[in-house]
Amino acid sequence: MSSIDGVGAGEQVQEHLSALAAAIDGLTACDLTGLSDGELTSVMQQVEKSLRRAGAVGHRLIVETAERSLPGKLGHKSVNKLLIAVLRISAADASARVTAAKSLGTWHALSGQPLPADLPETAAAQRDGNIGPDHARAIRETIRKIPHAVSSTDVTAAEQVLAELARSATPEDVEKAGHELLAHLNPDGNLTDERDRKRLRGIRLGRQDKNLMTPISGHLDPEARALLDPILAKWARPGMNNPYDPESPTGAAEHPGVDRDQLAAAAGRDTRTTAQRNHDAFKEALRALLGSGVLGSHRGLPVTTILTMTVDQLEQQTGVVTTASGGIVPIKDALKLAERSHPVLVLFDHNGRPLHLGRSKRLATADQRLALIAAEGGCTRPGCDAPATMTAVHHVHDWSRGGVTDIGALTLGCDGCHALIHDGPGGWKTVTAPEGTEYAGRTEWIAPPHIDPEQKPRVNHRHHPRQLLERARRKANARREAGIRERGGSWPRRDARGEGPAADGLP
Repeated sequence: MSSIDGVGAGEQVQEHLSALAAAIDGLTACDLTGLSDGELTSVMQQVEKSLRRAGAVGHRLIVETAERSLPGKLGHKSVNKLLIAVLRISAADASARVTAAKSLGTWHALSGQPLPADLPETAAAQRDGNIGPDHARAIRETIRKIPHAVSSTDVTAAEQVLAELARSATPEDVEKAGHELLAHLNPDGNLTDERDRKRLRGIRLGRQDKNLMTPISGHLDPEARALLDPILAKWARPGMNNPYDPESPTGAAEHPGVDRDQLAAAAGRDTRTTAQRNHDAFKEALRALLGSGVLGSHRGLPVTTILTMTVDQLEQQTGVVTTASGGIVPIKDALKLAERSHPVLVLFDHNGRPLHLGRSKRLATADQRLALIAAEGGCTRPGCDAPATMTAVHHVHDWSRGGVTDIGALTLGCDGCHALIHDGPGGWKTVTAPEGTEYAGRTEWIAPPHIDPEQKPRVNHRHHPRQLLERARRKANARREAGIRERGGSWPRRDARGEGPAADGLP
């Protein structure tokens, strides 16, 4: 069990703390107004990296506190209670820190021998300052959900891939890629367990309260969620179905009877939250359903969900697929939906791009939009998670400047991101990745200099978690091979769940 030896160690720690305090004092007193846009964003990145590395120091302190049994000595029942008392942090924060230290910290055997971290690659990425607490939490939650039947080698490999991905992606990217990884490791397990979904499904209506409001809670199965998403995408649009705005259009936003100018004006006046818009849309949809007579003459609403799946998934009937609204549906449920839907076949080239669908007019066809939904999955600006149902078809090269309405020259973009494309200061640009590059045919966005001084073209991986995992796997393999060459061999270690020795290697 490690400890601080003598006064010399204490003085060394105090010296570092004094330097840290002096650096923070200096940065606090600095005049930031003199920084250029590029310098300001660079400073933000450097400060964030230092804060992330400081988190690794926090893990060491928690480990030392626990291994010394310090809470008991000071009259606290647990490390959590000690942190709350000493640091004056919330119980939730204390719990999160202790949980992170358990999986990322370096603990010791009774002999004093250091033990490898449960998530060694994740811990290394945090020490480097490349990932933060949310990245680590997403990795930890994914590893926790891997069944014990999966081999230790695969669990270790999964942690390496996710940690490598986290170094260059957002926590949301890691979480989404984790779903894909779980589906790969356990295609017929928890994610596609129909018995669990049957048991959990349900909608509960509570008693009306003093305001005559009724609380609602429950769980929708993947099929019900996939049916609800496209309804909310059209009926819960800002400006639509607002019961407190007499001029608000009712019904679906894309109905030909809806006045575009009236809708735009209503959207500008709409102050409802997303939850309130969803409520009003749900209420209006129920009203329309009851008034349509369909309940008395038809078994249900027609399916309008757009599902994207590969031929392999169709043949093997395992894994998960995505909807145009960004939802995840187990393949078996997706096939149930497809039984009652109108099938549309879209063929792709080797780069994952749809084959030619062109026209001479400015507006894209419905078929082109379907092809783009299958290929892009959502807004293509890097980092944006807007699903395909919240996007419009846009020209990569502006139509007014000679752009064509061919499938290879079109992309999906949400309204907010598309507004960022302009020639003025701070404007973004879009191009198509050339042949021979890693993501040939994909839409690349070029950020303005204040965001990316290098103005490197980038693609959005948020809707393509499999590509993220593949790229991270290659990097993790390269990093592992380089480490083995430096060590001149390899050694056994615990797997990512902290159970038994695991062999090095990636599947």
